[in-house]
Amino acid sequence: MTTTIAQPVRLPPDIASEEGGDGGALALSRLALSDFRNYSSLKLDLEPQPVVLTGANGAGKTNLLEAISMLAPGRGLRSAPFAELVRAKKDEVARQWGVAATVHGPTGETRLGTAWSDPETAGGNGGGRQVKIDGVAQKSSGALSHHIRVTWLTPSMDRLFTGPAADRRRFLDRLVLSFDPDHGTRVQTFEKVMRERNRLLEQASSNGAWLSGLEQQMAEAGVAIAAARSAAVSELAALLARTGKASASGHFPWVEIALDGELEGQVSEFPAVEVEEKYRRMLADSRTQDAAAGRTLHGPHRSDLNVVHGPKGIAASYCSTGEQKALLVGIVLAHARVIRAAFEGYAPLLLLDEVSAHLDESRRNGLFDELVELGAQAWMTGTDLSLFSSLGERAQYLAMDDGSVKRT
Repeated sequence: MTTTIAQPVRLPPDIASEEGGDGGALALSRLALSDFRNYSSLKLDLEPQPVVLTGANGAGKTNLLEAISMLAPGRGLRSAPFAELVRAKKDEVARQWGVAATVHGPTGETRLGTAWSDPETAGGNGGGRQVKIDGVAQKSSGALSHHIRVTWLTPSMDRLFTGPAADRRRFLDRLVLSFDPDHGTRVQTFEKVMRERNRLLEQASSNGAWLSGLEQQMAEAGVAIAAARSAAVSELAALLARTGKASASGHFPWVEIALDGELEGQVSEFPAVEVEEKYRRMLADSRTQDAAAGRTLHGPHRSDLNVVHGPKGIAASYCSTGEQKALLVGIVLAHARVIRAAFEGYAPLLLLDEVSAHLDESRRNGLFDELVELGAQAWMTGTDLSLFSSLGERAQYLAMDDGSVKRT
């Protein structure tokens, strides 16, 4: 296996002073769903402006955001099994779903589509997930990253700083995936090989040569994962440092972020091949301990993302709920600016589910101003339209009602 080390994202010299980039707005101009969650069929024509979705709980606001997230590589904002996304029908079980959109971005107007069908009923088509770009079938969902970038905030992420490290790793890896489409594949490869090694260690007479081969694969994938994370966090931290204390709006506290991981610390100091060899030897030397623990004790699957409230100098986990939400929003906005710099001036699509929760009026209005300045087509949900009143004519408004949508 050849190790592929992610290269750092190179920002313009003074991204903090940019006013929206030269690319314009990365935006969906048309969106269509079929048999997705509670939508039997939906077609929307859209403007580049931010989109506000309002409606009662259960109306389908988050479902629509999830559908859009399927236009990016990966499993979407809920990470749900594809079979669970099929619309539930009375007296009938649907066997497929589809999401299609026309997106304006660096490659012009592009038609993106993804669909899933039940392999057991797909016949000769094979079933599973399919991806098409301008009508041409693609080998994997990673091809979508050439045309679109999507990032999101959901209510479950409000507990990011107080929850387990695994949640922060998933959040971090989603940020990295926006720059490096192959990052997700590396993570999956590492975890698959690690599980195989763990199973082999459970056996009383495990095959040493087989273990060595697995550990070599883990070392190669693990160091590549660590390098990609280190590059992304380095660039994001630099942007936060440049823009945080001198923030024009002051609506969100500046943030300090850092990686806490063995490999991540080493890749910034030593050549990748050297770190690979060190990690491979570590895995070989720790077989007895790992077998006793029933898991692998060292590697990128144990890393964490440390976040500090800059003005107060305290860990995010000790901040109030409102402060934690403000820190999280600040990180996502900075991440969007890094993407804009790396994606030919196009900010990503932002999916902000119930983003107004825990934000006071000043921060809420400040968020809207920053989204407009960023030039992002941000999709925001809420049950109360009045929460978005300060957006005025700078946004388009859609009312949701159990799978139906109308403009307001």
